[in-house]
Amino acid sequence: MSELRHTARAGKADDAMNRLERAVQLLERGDAKGAAAEASKAKDLAPRSAAVREVLGLSYYRLERFREALAEMQTYRRVSGRADQNHIIADCLRALGRPERAVPLAEEALAAKGVSLAAKAEAVIVAASALADQGKFDQALGLLRRVRTREDVAGPEVIRIWYVTGDILSRAGRKQEAAREFRKIMRHDASAYDVAERVAQLS
Repeated sequence: MSELRHTARAGKADDAMNRLERAVQLLERGDAKGAAAEASKAKDLAPRSAAVREVLGLSYYRLERFREALAEMQTYRRVSGRADQNHIIADCLRALGRPERAVPLAEEALAAKGVSLAAKAEAVIVAASALADQGKFDQALGLLRRVRTREDVAGPEVIRIWYVTGDILSRAGRKQEAAREFRKIMRHDASAYDVAERVAQLS
């Protein structure tokens, strides 16, 4: 919150922080509309705050207001210098019909320090899905393999990578390889997504 105190308009820091805290609480409760309203008021009080722009961007994203979410998230990225929300930016661009711009954002997230494995995985998933939508299956699979995974370790982000890999292999007509990916998931969590059904379809 020190960042917010330094960027708020004179005498408005406490009010901005209260608004932002309420926005975060509302977002966590699933009230994206309420969160957007509070974060927007916080933005009026502290327009140069990266934290405020991030929460406002996430609120708009949850509301599927992708153009506004993109503007806020790009500002967050520029002000903070961080690539940890590149997956949100990439998904907004994909939703707005600019899927080709998702790949550089995933590349940046992969190379950046301080970005969690979950955020790297999500950026890669969005970019790979955008490539697959264009029929570029080999490029999509190559990008997914940039996130290193081990078959004996499977957190939520790894399961997601395997699932999207299996889905894209299936779309590319590589059914045996797709089934292998889905079976990897089943060994760790047979109830994940619809993997049991996918394996049955591919067998």
